Amino acid sequence: MDIATLIGLVVAFALMVIAIGFSAIGNFIDLPSAQITFGGALMCMLAQSSIPDFIGGLKSVTLAIKKPNFNIQEMIGSIINLSNVARKEGLLSLEEAAGNIDDAFLKKGILLVVDGTDPELVRAILETELSSMETRHKANIGFWEALGANGPAWGMIGTLIGLVNMLQNLSDPSAIGPAMAVALLTTMYGSVLANWLCTPVATKLKVNNDAEVVLREIMIEGLLSIQAGENPRVIEEKLKSFLAPKDRTGIGTDEGEEANG
Repeated sequence: MDIATLIGLVVAFALMVIAIGFSAIGNFIDLPSAQITFGGALMCMLAQSSIPDFIGGLKSVTLAIKKPNFNIQEMIGSIINLSNVARKEGLLSLEEAAGNIDDAFLKKGILLVVDGTDPELVRAILETELSSMETRHKANIGFWEALGANGPAWGMIGTLIGLVNMLQNLSDPSAIGPAMAVALLTTMYGSVLANWLCTPVATKLKVNNDAEVVLREIMIEGLLSIQAGENPRVIEEKLKSFLAPKDRTGIGTDEGEEANG
């Protein structure tokens, strides 16, 4: 679990509740306002999606609080190890190594290399899979971005409904309060939906997508370099170039020195 995302969401909500005051929290709960804002925004999302895509979009919130199960530095080290194996024992020896690899993308690439597939075809196949993965990720990101845009819009619709009801019942003081509550709370609910939930989730999904794209690009370049018979030290330096300088230390140094020795 990504504890940073979870802490951020929980603490932000808690700060809002504390600012309202526990004794006054009931003043900020209004069913008609919630129906207009949350119900309207969600139904608009359903209208522009298929039911499976709508359900999948909602479920993708778990991806924002789930810690990605990959480590770019470790992956570079693994690829350097594979390059050393290939250099010493030949490309065919990588088939056995592929059996111990959990990542399906890397395993597919290794098997393509072992089968003697043309390098350009290997690149095309892996980049097509990378593009498909990115398209799926962008669909989830787009869902939360669109929901974040719909929230304030439906909040404004609720505000207008509340104001119309209030203006039509100015002669009845007892009706002014509930109508004004709808007018104000729908705007608040829309802002909370957009800024507390949708924007952080969409942004975190983008960050995770970008990191995974970099990881896959590193795999592609590493495998093609292994297939081309490049020196493990050269491969190491090539793959390190994907990282910020502060993240490059301690990756594959021993393996690279061994290969040059």
